[in-house]
Amino acid sequence: MRYIEDDLKNKTILITGGAGFIGSNLAFYFQNNHHDAKIVILDCFRSGETLSNGNLKSFGHFKNIIGFSGEIISGDINDKELLLRLQREYKFDYIFHEAAISDTTAQEQDLMIKTNVNAYKDLLDLAVAHKANMIYASSAATYGNAESPQRVGREAPQNVYGFSKLAMDHLSKEYMKKTDVSIVGLRYFNVYGAGEYFKNSTASMVLQFGHQLLSGKNPKLFVDSDKILRDFIYIEDIIQANVKAMQPKQSGTYNVGTGKARSFQDIVDILQKELGTSLTCEYISNPFIGSYQFHTEADIATTKDALGYEPAYEMEDAIKAYVPEIKRIYETEVK
Repeated sequence: MRYIEDDLKNKTILITGGAGFIGSNLAFYFQNNHHDAKIVILDCFRSGETLSNGNLKSFGHFKNIIGFSGEIISGDINDKELLLRLQREYKFDYIFHEAAISDTTAQEQDLMIKTNVNAYKDLLDLAVAHKANMIYASSAATYGNAESPQRVGREAPQNVYGFSKLAMDHLSKEYMKKTDVSIVGLRYFNVYGAGEYFKNSTASMVLQFGHQLLSGKNPKLFVDSDKILRDFIYIEDIIQANVKAMQPKQSGTYNVGTGKARSFQDIVDILQKELGTSLTCEYISNPFIGSYQFHTEADIATTKDALGYEPAYEMEDAIKAYVPEIKRIYETEVK
């Protein structure tokens, strides 16, 4: 689906984190719908480097961009020389900034701030120099345990990741005061869909439950999972919001969710229906009580008004659309 009618001929688009989950989906959206745009992916790609929690530092994977025919640059957004070279050698019209240390359980506060906040400032300087619209990934993690529905201005981050994303939002506001370049922050809620598999253990529970069911394992949920609610949003609606954020004069920070909270039990029940399974759910104690969000729901009123965003996928429709990819990944990567 094409979300804007604007002609992007002779426009150059930079996507940081372009080999990751959301970045790769953006790259293919533009490649498939705006053939005359030049698309440049910047990603540091994965190595064997891990964080102290054992998770990979970078999730970028070449398999996410097989079929992409634009330009690919391997590099780290913390590399100031690289960013200066991008400023000298290119002229970007739009920057989609998806690169980050995105692991909410990461303990490396120094790396989180350096990568998510300091490098973002350098990218903002690049956007201003090129007069490029900046659309960047903020996060619902900025809200922490704030009451639902979550609204911009009611932030209470509970981890350094959420803190870093809120710092990005504050930095953006300062830049909005001194430049007419469009800067839009999108606070993603719980995203799922094609391209997330290489996030490993941080991939959505939609994918993880799907693979449990396909392997014949009983799905394991926390006790009272029908009462643990999240605003789960399908990747296609994330892409829609990003593309609509390209419009000028809409600077600000906006929630991107469905505006509806659904349970983890809903996910399993829908997957069982779509996969034709009837495995017994096993319920285990929740070890995270006290540090666990039991209800998230995005207030998307301003997102609708400012960006013309309207979520198109109910969870039932989204999981049905996602199941063929869940099966493909299971056959090619898991089995």
